[in-house]
Amino acid sequence: MSSIKSFLTSVKFQTMSLFHKVTMLIFGGLNFALLLSAVGAAVGERVEYDYYKYHPMPEITNWMTQIAKDHPDVVTIVDYGQTYEKRTISLLKIGLNSEAKKKAIWMDCGIHAREWIAPAFCQYFVKQILQTYKTDPKMEKMMMNMDFYVTPVLNVDGYMYSWQDNTTRLWRKNMSPGPSGCNCNGTDLNRNFNANWGSECSIGVSFDCCSNTFCGSSPISETEAQAVTYFVGSRKEDFLCFFTIHSYGQLLLVPYGHPNFTAPNYNELIEVGLAAADEIKKVHGTHYTVGTPPDVLYANSGSSRDWARQQGIPFSYTFELRDNGTFGFELPEDQIKPSCEEAYEGALYIITYAHDKTFSGAMNTAATALWTMLLGNCLKLLCFQI
Repeated sequence: MSSIKSFLTSVKFQTMSLFHKVTMLIFGGLNFALLLSAVGAAVGERVEYDYYKYHPMPEITNWMTQIAKDHPDVVTIVDYGQTYEKRTISLLKIGLNSEAKKKAIWMDCGIHAREWIAPAFCQYFVKQILQTYKTDPKMEKMMMNMDFYVTPVLNVDGYMYSWQDNTTRLWRKNMSPGPSGCNCNGTDLNRNFNANWGSECSIGVSFDCCSNTFCGSSPISETEAQAVTYFVGSRKEDFLCFFTIHSYGQLLLVPYGHPNFTAPNYNELIEVGLAAADEIKKVHGTHYTVGTPPDVLYANSGSSRDWARQQGIPFSYTFELRDNGTFGFELPEDQIKPSCEEAYEGALYIITYAHDKTFSGAMNTAATALWTMLLGNCLKLLCFQI
């Protein structure tokens, strides 16, 4: 009897143990499944990109990739050059497909490494136009008629170097070595374009390779300047606007930086710039000054803005974003949002003006031609009847 009792006890224990194990497995599996579900949901929701903080270059590169994935119908990534340190220079091409030949808008940011607010603005600008065109017929029409070419960071090497530590935060130039016998690195890319470069290069630039405004050994000696020169120059007839975004000073600068030259459409550039400054002021009350560099800042040669105007691009502007010097190049992150919001309205005004002048003018010309043809046919018909 005792052996039978012992046997039953053993079976009961094993059954309970098996039940416990099965129960743990089931609930453990459920917990694991819930964990997997939670992780999956977190991955699916994806962390929202923060447009109101400064991002290092790897994050900006990942953002560009994600933007292209999220908007494959209107956004493509174009690699169009390399830096001195062999990093790729890329832009986002944004526009709606059209069978008609399109015009274009150029915008580059981060040509000067320490001006972190500039790449932040390019990212904000992309976000805005991608959000707007789906609900705003005007933006949709502009994206049908024009492609936007936006380079978030042109001076990739210098920008990455400015993130290295506090001692490099205010680095301005690219990272190419100086000429033979020079122990300093870097050329000011915005003095290296072939615009009044040469005997005039002494205006607003330096031949001292250690200077922040060192203009290089020759015009477009730097690979970054070469990339813009080739890409824009090879399709210059397509571009209506050329925007290069900088900081700081709250300025809208028009060509030319050299005091001995005046843009052929100077009056129009000033008029449009002043209207854009009014739009900027409406947002947060920030005042932007409009004028040529010699008039409102300082004279200079070799800028991309001046080069673009010399190529025949009619509306070429430098935006100098916030502030007026309180924080300078180290603009706090809490000013990214207002700075971008106001500058966006200014840029949008210029873009809209250039678009309407081009396409409304074309429509008026076509309408005039059609009316002339119809009128001529009517006159012929009348003459025939007489």
